[in-house]
Amino acid sequence: MSEVLARNAEYADVLKSVLKLRYEPVAIRLVREDEEFPQGLEAPEAQMSHCQSVFKAKDGACLKMPLECHNCMVGASALGLIETSEKIASGEFHAGLGMHDSAQAASKMIADRKIVPFKAKGTAVCPLSKADFVPDIVAIDDIPERVYWIVPLMTAEKGGRAQFSTSPFQCACEDVTSMPICTGEPNVSLGCFGCRKKTDMKPDEIACGIPYGLIPGYVEHLKKYESGVMTKAKRD
Repeated sequence: MSEVLARNAEYADVLKSVLKLRYEPVAIRLVREDEEFPQGLEAPEAQMSHCQSVFKAKDGACLKMPLECHNCMVGASALGLIETSEKIASGEFHAGLGMHDSAQAASKMIADRKIVPFKAKGTAVCPLSKADFVPDIVAIDDIPERVYWIVPLMTAEKGGRAQFSTSPFQCACEDVTSMPICTGEPNVSLGCFGCRKKTDMKPDEIACGIPYGLIPGYVEHLKKYESGVMTKAKRD
């Protein structure tokens, strides 16, 4: 077992056991144009969206997702795989789904989103416990009580308040992946129309993306929380 894999397996074990996660924490890497895809991953048999790949990974799948494997161009554009099309940028696409009162409102949603600041050629997603590579993001999906503990982790060192950003669309691609990459901070999402339509995300679940660089410190804090403050909280 490589040093990277052993470290990721340890992180995954702590996250899953202490937070009592229902599913595996997911490692997500945006594969840069000058990189090779990590070994041990397989391309899916059919195209899928980024959210579908992430939710399959939480159940154990290890997926290699070059651009040609992605079938959601909204998500692909947020991840830096392609440019944002005019139909998406103008708001025409999302306005047609019926949540916004106008194309202008939908266009403002797209204009305000975070897009990764580099070009990528694909994504690599798998359970963190199986990731023999350095992820950009670690994603979790669970009930609010589990995801809640990200807030004390974010404020443990400097205090203050945790702030999150979300929209009706783009949970896994923007909220959970591109936004934490852009800000360097975790982001929590209530889910989105796409995730709740195309994945097995449950009605009582929300999602969170955590920059991988924060994981070592968070893991150490969770070890303290497990025998400390968590013993005083109601946790089913």
